[in-house]
Amino acid sequence: MTAAPHVGQDSPRRELGGFLRAHRALLAPADVGLPATPRRRTAGLRREEVAALSGVSVAWYTWLEQGRVDTSRQVLDAVARTLRMDEAAHAHALTLAGFAPSRTATRTATPSPHPLQPMLDAWPTSPALLLTSAFDVLAWNKAYATLWPDPAAVPPDRRNLLLLLTTDPGHQSTLPTWQPLALALYRHFRTRADREPPASRSARVTELLRDECPDLAAWWGCRSVGDFTSHDIELTTPAGELTPYQATLLLTSEPRDGCILVQTPARSRLHPSPRPPSL
Repeated sequence: MTAAPHVGQDSPRRELGGFLRAHRALLAPADVGLPATPRRRTAGLRREEVAALSGVSVAWYTWLEQGRVDTSRQVLDAVARTLRMDEAAHAHALTLAGFAPSRTATRTATPSPHPLQPMLDAWPTSPALLLTSAFDVLAWNKAYATLWPDPAAVPPDRRNLLLLLTTDPGHQSTLPTWQPLALALYRHFRTRADREPPASRSARVTELLRDECPDLAAWWGCRSVGDFTSHDIELTTPAGELTPYQATLLLTSEPRDGCILVQTPARSRLHPSPRPPSL
């Protein structure tokens, strides 16, 4: 696989290879949905794991880390997603490979506040998210950004609640028993997604979930549906304490089939969270 632009000097390619190796070393198998395996001599993912998740051969990915080949932007984007690079790291990798990062990827967006933002802000102690029918995050309040990873730090195309709950270590650290909530939300999502056309955002989210969470294939393949009902959850506060909340989904007329996920502090400690519900 070769890129359209050719990197004339070996130094940027070597820098790119070192940059990829450094990010690979930061990830554990569980971070990308792979089972843990014993007898790992070094920290991080193996090259063959990154190659498989990125859709390239092991030999070619090895050459990429060694600075021996150029790459296409499409393939580098796939590698960056596998390595869970944030926006700044992704842009830097593109630059090292000889590509100019897109302006939309590097510019900080300042959209107008959503009309429902005042409602979210009216809950100073209850984390709240405004979601589309595909569970993309449109708006949130300060309480949410304080307790959960701030959505503003997530690239817009990855700012999806289902995708974050099932793939992001920060979200799973905030909600250690994330599976029951994620599955209940997915069932609610599917009741809307099944009615939408193949080119819809919901269809794209479904593809991403299947591609990035193959260990949850039983979820994605099951056809059970159901509207979300309130869930008791325990969230990890910035101080490291587990605190009980009740998660409730409020339906909205705008956006159509959208909703608000609000987490209300509970008065008493919860019993240990149950195992993920069976399908």
